[in-house]
Amino acid sequence: MAPGRHAGRRHASAPAARGTRAPPHRPPQLTGSPVPKGLLSIVIGNTPAARGLAVDQLVGAAPRAVVLAASIHCRDTGYPVVQRFVTGPGVSQSVSQPMSRVATGDSVVILRQDLLAIRRTVGPPHLVLALSDELDLLPFLVELWRPRTGASALSDHYAPAPIVAGLDPVAFLAELGCVHRAVRLWDGTDHTSPLTPAEIAARRVEAAHGVIVPFPPSPADRRTDGVAALVHHLNPSATVVHVEQRPQMAGEFPPSLLRPVPDALEEWRALLEPVTVAPSRPVTDLGVTSVVWRARRPLHPERLADALPTVMAGVLRSRGHLWLSSRPASVVTWRSAGPHMELHETGRWLEPGDDSAWRGASPQRRTLASWFWHDYYGERRNALTFTGAGLDPDRLRSALDAALLDDRELSLGWDGWAAFPDPLLGDVPL
Repeated sequence: MAPGRHAGRRHASAPAARGTRAPPHRPPQLTGSPVPKGLLSIVIGNTPAARGLAVDQLVGAAPRAVVLAASIHCRDTGYPVVQRFVTGPGVSQSVSQPMSRVATGDSVVILRQDLLAIRRTVGPPHLVLALSDELDLLPFLVELWRPRTGASALSDHYAPAPIVAGLDPVAFLAELGCVHRAVRLWDGTDHTSPLTPAEIAARRVEAAHGVIVPFPPSPADRRTDGVAALVHHLNPSATVVHVEQRPQMAGEFPPSLLRPVPDALEEWRALLEPVTVAPSRPVTDLGVTSVVWRARRPLHPERLADALPTVMAGVLRSRGHLWLSSRPASVVTWRSAGPHMELHETGRWLEPGDDSAWRGASPQRRTLASWFWHDYYGERRNALTFTGAGLDPDRLRSALDAALLDDRELSLGWDGWAAFPDPLLGDVPL
């Protein structure tokens, strides 16, 4: 189970049943809360139709839900343009009319105001927040949920529910192969660095607790099965639900996707940590395999560069972190989606006595550091997860093992490692 993922989530495939509908769902009244909280479901999708299908499934399971759809259009500079539309039982014109207007500004502030206005008007609703694709979702949610001095906290009014992603299989496969262009998303405070459509597609699946996949129009179309298998590997803890695309065909919606997520903010933060444990699925499904590689020695950057053609053959998605000998103080994050791969220095390894860094790390990061702590090297380690078709685990791991420092190189220490050429991140070490 991935750090921060709440227990009780299972893989599921819920075929649609004609004429059936889940019983009405009411938002939870959480014990210990002075005022009952609303339930806030987050919906995303790789196409407008897929996002709409996911919203329809939620509303079918919770007929009294209020839907707030937000389109956030990024510009090259400055704040994005935010358009919102709200509908549902109990929503008055005084609330819906301001939200139907287009605004340019801080999207976090705008949506916080919308959410609080709905909470005041409707009471403790089940609110479905449908978000557009121009957001880097997890950083945006962290910023949206972050308590602010002198302002009402969203956590006082809403309990976050699982993130639900609608997924069009054909579009998803096309996105995973698209690396020839890049876009910058909005993360709640600024634009991200350029991201390929393949990277965005992978992140969307990895952030979700539930993935809604429509049945193919023809039984002969097997792409949906392959995409579902790939989703299970990218996010083993997600619930995959297959549904009919026709609106009159209401299927059973998993109850686990209608319950609050304990400590959601900490979960989102943990998934953004540069040092984490990427989930993996140890079996092969329809040719899709995941391979995990870990090591407690630093990597030689030149030998790692030479090994990349072997390591990346057949890989659709990989992610994790490295202990690179040329950057011994820095966490180097590794990510690839489709044929595009990136290495970045992202943060520092936790060190003894650095109280501010330990306080700033998520509880999951601190726990992992304690588990893997070495008296000399601290938390430094390599951990990578690869997912692809036809991967050879032994060949992949052997190629990476050969790039580790040997005993002689290890004995040189940090000063000696600085002399190793680094074609990956540059020849000038920190």
